[in-house]
Amino acid sequence: MNTLANRIAVSTGLLATVVVGGLNAAEPARQATPPDELAEIVIQAPEPRYVAPTRRDRIGRVWVPVFINKQGPFRLVLDSGATRTAVTASVATRLGIPTDVSPPVILRGVTGTAIVPTIRADSLEVGDLYIAPTTLPIVADAFGGAEGLLGNEGLGDKRIYIDFRHDFINIARSRGAAAEPDFTTVPMLRRGGRLMVVNAMVGGVRALAIIDTGAQASVANLALRKALERRLRNATVSKDEITGATGEMQSGEGLVISPITFGKLEIRSAHITFGDMTIFSHWKLTEEPAIMIGMDILGVVDTLIIDYKRRELMIRLPGRR
Repeated sequence: MNTLANRIAVSTGLLATVVVGGLNAAEPARQATPPDELAEIVIQAPEPRYVAPTRRDRIGRVWVPVFINKQGPFRLVLDSGATRTAVTASVATRLGIPTDVSPPVILRGVTGTAIVPTIRADSLEVGDLYIAPTTLPIVADAFGGAEGLLGNEGLGDKRIYIDFRHDFINIARSRGAAAEPDFTTVPMLRRGGRLMVVNAMVGGVRALAIIDTGAQASVANLALRKALERRLRNATVSKDEITGATGEMQSGEGLVISPITFGKLEIRSAHITFGDMTIFSHWKLTEEPAIMIGMDILGVVDTLIIDYKRRELMIRLPGRR
C-alpha cells in the first residue's frame, strides 16, 4: 500500500475531502473566522437571551459564549462528545478562582488520561442552560484559541440549534417538536449514557457512530478497520498522529472511505483515521465497528439541531431552505 504522512489534532476531551449532499468540504462554503477576530462575542440582547452569535474556528468547531459566575462570556467549544464542561487555566485566572483548592479529577480524552486540577464555580449559563454549582476541570490550552469546552451535562431536556450560515446558536428547552420538512432526522440510540450514538454504514459495514461536535477529525476503531480490510487492501494509507486534550499522542492509519451514511445522509470520500484510541476502550467500543464523526464531516451542513429530549439529530443540507 502507498503510505503518506499526516498529523491531526483532536483537541477535545473526550483531514478530509468530504462530500455531503454534493457539497465538497475541501472547498467550504463558509470561511472560518480566525481566533483573533472573536474577542467581541456577546449574547444578543435584550431578547431572546438564548440566541447567541457564534463562530467556527479554523477547523470548523462551534464556539459558544458561556457565562461563568455571571462573568464572561467565555468562548467554549461545543462538544457533544464530552460528558462535562472544562476550561483552561486562563479562565480560572479571570474568575479569580485558585486551582489548588478543589480536588483534582481524572480527565479521559481520545488519546489518554490525565489527572488535572479543578475549580468550583457557582454558576454556568448559556441560553436556557443553567448549572449551579459545578466543578470544572482545568485542561491544557489545546483549543485553537477557545477557552475550554462545553460538555453535555444539563442538556437532557434541551434542544441545540446551530445555524452555520448565519453564525448563531440557540440553546433552549426542548418542546418536543418534530423536525421541519426540509430536515433529515436521525434517531439517537439509547446507549452510551449521554453520548450521541446513531446507526451508520461505513463503506458497506454497519457501525455505531458517535456524533462529536468537538472533534476536528473523524476517528474509527480497529474493529471497523478489520471489517473493511478486504475492501481497503489496495488503498493509499497515511500515517496519522492524533493529539487529544490530555496532550498524549497516538498513531493511526488514515484512509479515504466511501460512502458513510446515517439516516438519509451520504458522505463520500471522507478521510478517516483508524486506531486503537483510548477513548474507545473507555466507551467499551473495541469489539464492534465504531466511528467518531467530527466536524470535518458535520461542518459542511447548513443547520444542525441536537434535540436531547427527543433523542434526535436533525440536519438541513445546503440549498434546502
